[in-house]
Amino acid sequence: MSAPGTGRTVLVTGGSSGLGAAVVDAVARSGGRPLVLDRQAPGDGVAWAECDLADTRAAEAATRQLAEREGGLDAVVTAAGVDVPGRLADVPGETWDRIVTVDLLATAAVIRAALPFLTAARGSVVTVASTLGVKAVSDATAYCAAKFGVVGFTRALAAELAGSVNVTLLVPGGMRTAFFDDRDAQYRPGPDAILNDPAHTAAAVMFALSQPAGCAVREMVVCAEQETSYP
Repeated sequence: MSAPGTGRTVLVTGGSSGLGAAVVDAVARSGGRPLVLDRQAPGDGVAWAECDLADTRAAEAATRQLAEREGGLDAVVTAAGVDVPGRLADVPGETWDRIVTVDLLATAAVIRAALPFLTAARGSVVTVASTLGVKAVSDATAYCAAKFGVVGFTRALAAELAGSVNVTLLVPGGMRTAFFDDRDAQYRPGPDAILNDPAHTAAAVMFALSQPAGCAVREMVVCAEQETSYP
């Protein structure tokens, strides 16, 4: 992997908005080269591939094609995430399945496809779970199932890839992004909610990516100091 801040190629899922966009900005500012998988185009000049991560085989193919086109990968950050809160009986099955697919199965699919490139580069992975991947709440069965799954997947992956690819689990709290915009009012943060700046969380991602081969930041919890979702 390249020296910290110098020429790293970092694939970011969900890199067109929210935390993903903040990571893309941080990578570019550090002198690296961000690549994006998303349904929407990222900022000007950022190489990307259009992909609906709910189609995991398409996500694998897009990852391989983008990496080959851009000359390889040094790191992957799986920042894409969706949620539609509601009681299990009220959330349509297709919606429930999509949440788990995008948040968990696509995380594994993209990393699986990226592994040959990451192994060759002695690269890094940062997966994005959530404080709701360690603390369960009502009306979030799909999101909790997916993010608890990301926690278990990442811990197992870290053991599996030890010595070849650095693996970091990121557990972020709520951030000031558009993530909450389409929710019913009862599921949106209130006016007094304490949320983190996604740029601060992106800085933590960059810290993990800056570690040299053989030194891994295994897990990070990053949230607003007074947020109630952690612990």
